[in-house]
Amino acid sequence: MVWPTACSSGRSSIPPCRCSPAVPRAPRDAGRRSRPWSCGDEVVDLAKGLVASGISPGHRVAVMARTRYEWTVLSYALWTVGAEVVPIYPTSSREQVEWILRDAACVAVVVEDEQAVMTVGSVCASLPRLRHVWQLDADALEDLRERGRMIPLATVESLRRIVLPDSTAVVAYTSGTTGRPLGCALSHRGLASPVDTLLEGWRQITAAPGEQPSVLAFLPFSHVYGLMIQCLCIRGGLLMAHEPDLGEEALAAALQSFRPTYFYAVPSVFEKIYKNFLRAAQQSGRGALFERAADTARDFALACERQRLGEGPGPGFDLRLQHALYERTVYRRLRAALGGRARRATSGGSTLGRELSLFYEGIGMYVHDGYGLTETSGGITMQPLGREKSGTVGRPLPGVDLRVADDGEILVRGSSVFQGYVNDEAASRAALHGGWLATGDLGQLDADGYLTITGRKKDIIVTASGKSVAPAALEHRLRMHPLIHQAVVVGDNRPCVGALLTLDPQFLAHWRGVLLAQQDPSVREAREENALREEIARAVAAANSTVSRSESIRVFRVLPEPFDLANGLLTPSMKLRRDEIVRRYAMEIDAMYQARSAGARHTPAEDLLNWDDSDNVFR
Repeated sequence: MVWPTACSSGRSSIPPCRCSPAVPRAPRDAGRRSRPWSCGDEVVDLAKGLVASGISPGHRVAVMARTRYEWTVLSYALWTVGAEVVPIYPTSSREQVEWILRDAACVAVVVEDEQAVMTVGSVCASLPRLRHVWQLDADALEDLRERGRMIPLATVESLRRIVLPDSTAVVAYTSGTTGRPLGCALSHRGLASPVDTLLEGWRQITAAPGEQPSVLAFLPFSHVYGLMIQCLCIRGGLLMAHEPDLGEEALAAALQSFRPTYFYAVPSVFEKIYKNFLRAAQQSGRGALFERAADTARDFALACERQRLGEGPGPGFDLRLQHALYERTVYRRLRAALGGRARRATSGGSTLGRELSLFYEGIGMYVHDGYGLTETSGGITMQPLGREKSGTVGRPLPGVDLRVADDGEILVRGSSVFQGYVNDEAASRAALHGGWLATGDLGQLDADGYLTITGRKKDIIVTASGKSVAPAALEHRLRMHPLIHQAVVVGDNRPCVGALLTLDPQFLAHWRGVLLAQQDPSVREAREENALREEIARAVAAANSTVSRSESIRVFRVLPEPFDLANGLLTPSMKLRRDEIVRRYAMEIDAMYQARSAGARHTPAEDLLNWDDSDNVFR
C-alpha cells in the first residue's frame, strides 16, 4: 500500500513517492519538476527525527503551511510513527490557530515562515502541551533528519506496524462558517477508502494511454479535498507537482511548465478561468467569436450528453461542423492555457453549475463534478464513466450508501465516514444517527440515482411571507456574469429576496475601458453609473429567470469591497461567513429594503427589465 500504515488491503510496505514542485524555488529543487524520484528514504529519515524528538503514536502534530513538497513528506513521516496530522490553513487568524492547537492538544506544530512562528509564539502561553515549533524555511526538516541519524530503522518499522487501519490519521477542522471549527477525526481506512475506489474505477481518465498521469497540486492540503488529491497521487503512482502560490500568474506559469494530464480545482477557479477567457477575447477584439464558440461548445456537449444517456441521436452534421471549426480556432487554444494535455478534470468543494460544466465539456475537457465533505474523508459521489450528467454530482461511489431524508437533507453511510468530532460528543451524536451521517446539505436524487445539491440546510432563507429560498443556485447564476465576483442572497424575515454583490476588479477595469472608448469623457461618470446599474440589473434578471417570482431577487446592492480573509468575511477554505456578512452590512441591507418600501425612484435598469417594485441600490 502507499500509506505508511496498515490498511484494508493488508499490505504494509512504503512505496516510492512520486512528487515534485511545479516550479523550482531554490537550487536544491532543480530538476524535481520533471524527474520523479523515490522519497521513501526521506520519509523514513524524517520519521527517525520525529521519534528522536519525542513524537509517539497518538500524538497530534499540526501542519500550518501552503501546498509544498515538504507537506507531503512530513505527513507520511508522521503517519509512519503513528502520529495524527492536524492541518491548519496558513491564512488562519491568531484566534483560529490558538483554538485548533488547544482543542486538538497538539504537541508540535510545523509552520512555514517567521510570520507564522510569531503567530504561534503569541499564543504559546495558553498551550501547555505544545513542545515544538518547527519552521520549514529555517531547514527544520533537515534538522530533524540530522537528529534522527542514531535512531535504528527497526524502531520506525515497529511503530509503523502497530498503526491500525482504524487509527486516527487526521484531525481536520471544519470551516467554522457559523461558529467554532470542529475537529473531524478521520481514520487511515476512511481516507484510503474513497481514494482506492476512485483509482480502481477512474484512474484511466487521468492520462492518455501510454502517458504518465500527472497532477498539479495547488489547492490547500489543509482542506480535505486537497489532502484527498495528495493521497490519490501517492497511492496511484501519479506524478504530483506542488505549487504553493495561488496567484493567477504563478498558477498559469505552473500549468504551462508542468503541463498536467489531469486538472482539479474548485468551482470558483473554473469560473475565474472562464471569465479570463472571455476578458482576453474581448480585449483582443474577438469577444463575439468567443461567445459564439462558447454557445456552440455548450450545444455540442448537451447533444453528446443526451446521446450517452440514451435521450437523443447526438450532435447533427451542422453542429459537428461548427464544433470542428471552433476546435481549430478556439478550443485548442483554451486547453493550451491549462497546459494543453488535460482532457479531464474534477471539481469539488462546492457544486459546479450546469452551463459551466457543459462549456468545459464542449471545449474538450470534461469536468467531473463530485461531492464530499470533511466528515466523509473527501469524495462520496462521482460521475459514472460513459454516463456523465452535467449539473449533478454523479452517483454514490461503490461502498457508499446515500439517501435523502424527508426534509431534503442528504444522509450518508460508509467506511469513509468520520469517527466523530474531537472533544464534542454532543455534536457527534447530532451528526451521526445509527451509522448515518447527517451532512447538513440539501439535495435531490433523480430516477437514475444522480444526486443534485440544492444548498445547505442552515443557509435556507425564509421570507416574511414564509417562502423558503435556497440561495446557492441564485448566487452561482449571479457569479456567472463576468462583472460579478461574489454574491450573497439575503431575505430572512424580509418582504422579498435581496442580494449583496461585489464586482470583479479586473473585468470592471476592462468594462470601463470599453465604455470610455464609446463615450464623451465629459459625461462619462454619470453614464458609467447608469450603464453599470443596467448591466448588473441584467445579471440579476438572468438569475431570476431560473426561479419562481416569489424566489426572485427584488433588491440588491453593490458593495465597495470584496468578502475576503482580511476583513473576516471568508473562512480559510474560502467559504462565505454568511452570518457575519449579514451582521456587518446590516445597515446597507436595511437601507435597500426601506428604499423599496418607500417606493424609491425607478432607474433605467428597472424600466428595461420591467421589475415590479424593484430597487437597485448602489453604495
